[in-house]
Amino acid sequence: MKKEFEGMEERKRPLIGIAGGLAPANPTVGWPRQDTLVVPATILRSLHRAGGREAVLLPRPIEEAEAEALVDRFDGLILIGGPDVDPLLYGEQPHPSTYGIDPDRDMFEIALIHAVSTRRLPLFAICRGIQILNVALGGGLVQDITGRKGVGNHGTPGSSSWSLHPVRIQPDSLAARVLGAETAIASCHHHQALSRLGEGLRATGWAEDGMVEVVEGTDGWMLAVQWHPEDTAAEDPVQQRLFDALVQEAVARRASPV
Repeated sequence: MKKEFEGMEERKRPLIGIAGGLAPANPTVGWPRQDTLVVPATILRSLHRAGGREAVLLPRPIEEAEAEALVDRFDGLILIGGPDVDPLLYGEQPHPSTYGIDPDRDMFEIALIHAVSTRRLPLFAICRGIQILNVALGGGLVQDITGRKGVGNHGTPGSSSWSLHPVRIQPDSLAARVLGAETAIASCHHHQALSRLGEGLRATGWAEDGMVEVVEGTDGWMLAVQWHPEDTAAEDPVQQRLFDALVQEAVARRASPV
């Protein structure tokens, strides 16, 4: 992708919307002094290597029509990692380990997901992203997998503790075509997982313990992973291909809009 975009004007590169997260003010250390919109730089660098450019979006209450008008400005959408999705959205009370619930962010991302589905815009979701996607489409989550019998090491959210483990990819899937492999080495740090799948999603990747690590849409270009490909994309071309494929699909859709 890099060579394909060499010399291209910045404004002509595919514009990818990225739903950001809010980091609260931290009076203990003095920064941030105010709540701050956050997107990991590793995601932006991965997108730039793929030839895309970003527009980072502030989570906020939004109506359906506004969400549709918003996504019409973009060639694709990325949902990133972050704290837990509100369990009330999938019919459960919060587990003691559930943390960081932000109702505005949940509802903002759900509105974007429905708008993207309506517009058939390419969507790539990372970690929390796969979870909010699943919930938005009627699915559920396991609120805490930590210490469960038979569950492997999936890392620890909010820490530098990563779990690098293989993910088995279903051969006849979008994920296999994108990754160019039937096994990917994933960098994970999550304590929740998918339970029942949302409507229009199918599982196409699993950890060795059977945990669902990849889902994709049955209609349109929609791909979601439970791990953080941006952690290793600079060194692992298999992980970089996820960002490359999103940009390629965005370019193809711009050339032949649905």
